[in-house]
Amino acid sequence: MAKAWHSLSHIYAEEMKKPCIEADLVLTLIPLLESTDQEMLLHAGRAIGRICYDNRNLQEELVKVGVIPSLVRILTDYAESEPLVHVALLALYNLADLDSAKEALSMTKVAEQLVKQLRRAESHERLEIVFEVLQALAENDALKVQLVDAGVPEALSEILLRLQGSSQAEDMCIVKAASDLIVSLLLGGKKKGLLQARCIKHPEAAISLASILARHENSQGKDSLNSDSASLVSIIVFLTSLTCSVLPLSSDGNCLRMFQLGVIHQLLDVLEKQARSGDTSVQQAALSALQSLAVPVVSKVQLLEEGVAERIEALLRLESPPVQFKLLGTLRMLADGQADAAEILGQDPLLLNRLVQWCSVSDPSGICGEANRLLASILHHNRSQEVVKAIQAAQGVKHLVSMATSEHAAMQNEALTALAIASAIDLETLEESFKESQLVRSLHKLLRDDNTSPEVKYNSMGLLCRLLNSGDLRQEIEEDKIKDTLEQLCSHSNANVVKEAITTLQVLRGET
Repeated sequence: MAKAWHSLSHIYAEEMKKPCIEADLVLTLIPLLESTDQEMLLHAGRAIGRICYDNRNLQEELVKVGVIPSLVRILTDYAESEPLVHVALLALYNLADLDSAKEALSMTKVAEQLVKQLRRAESHERLEIVFEVLQALAENDALKVQLVDAGVPEALSEILLRLQGSSQAEDMCIVKAASDLIVSLLLGGKKKGLLQARCIKHPEAAISLASILARHENSQGKDSLNSDSASLVSIIVFLTSLTCSVLPLSSDGNCLRMFQLGVIHQLLDVLEKQARSGDTSVQQAALSALQSLAVPVVSKVQLLEEGVAERIEALLRLESPPVQFKLLGTLRMLADGQADAAEILGQDPLLLNRLVQWCSVSDPSGICGEANRLLASILHHNRSQEVVKAIQAAQGVKHLVSMATSEHAAMQNEALTALAIASAIDLETLEESFKESQLVRSLHKLLRDDNTSPEVKYNSMGLLCRLLNSGDLRQEIEEDKIKDTLEQLCSHSNANVVKEAITTLQVLRGET
């Protein structure tokens, strides 16, 4: 009997397969996959695989009669038997493209077994087979969840770390395939959020991916980005961009580890290189990572100490609107809540002049709005008279007055708050610009307009209170009859607006 199965397991030629198929031999072989005899399992598995190779109808039939659980059982019960594992993996490889097979596999614990095989694999051939199976299964959302949850990304990152830096062609192919697979698992489809959940639970895996970027860049040098390494860097940058977005949520220590790995400067290096090659997708991913890292306070301090603000300012010279837009957003996040950052940015005449130029440009990229928001953020978080004077000298104040009357309430509030803080710091410096830009009239218009949001009305009155400290501006306020509008606002439906109207009237009348 064993010799018969052994003979069947060596069927190769098409003319030998045909009589086996016509005799329904495959269905006869299926029960043998439940055998505990390893030799029987091996020959039956090989015979089934060779008869069904490249025959979709038979493959579908196999799935229907329950071959999938049998194959997973072989992987589970005989995980250390290289021949049996090889047969089971080849069979899964041949079946994995079938939707019916994917559905059947989603009912098993195949993900756990594939993780075990990734970690046990000692040959490139074995890794390639497992990769092929995983790549096919990753096309199914339910299986993708299971693969991620079972730890496939972590197992792949271990392989990447082990082989990173190798110059052997086989190793480089494995690195590329593993990277592609991570991207397929974690960046595509409807389950992209799985990476974030996984990184929060297991930040060490995410950080290992970031370290790959640092190691790879350091080993390549700044000007030696060939096509293969560029592909790898692109993949790792995408992963780093998502990694950065969740590491701050898990702990400040993880953020600091990212800095210690040198990831920040590596991302900036990639930006510079990709700006020359024109790969905007990589640029966007690197910029997203930088923006995420600019959010936590611990990161802002570290970014300043690392001189990142200066490097970003230099990158602003790149003639790429999407890159410039995100760089401006990164600087704005860096200045948020950080007086030191605001002071550094606010005293850079080249940056301020560039911002003022962008504030005057009407373009679809959104750079004009982002430049205005950065100017407002610098004034808002700054505590230095020198910064107020520098922005006034760069003629940036008039743009913030215009921003206060924009169509977007969020931008209006940012401008009004920034101008109020700047007026508290150095109203004398700003007075002439306020008069030239007719700020008082603009504020009165906002207060009279029924469509103005309560928060904008509130902030407008807060700014008016600051302006009343100037004799000339007080006179404008009185001449424009803002007092009447304030009295009307005392009966506004919003309690905060009413309170601020009463306060502003008291300041106007000299009662406080």
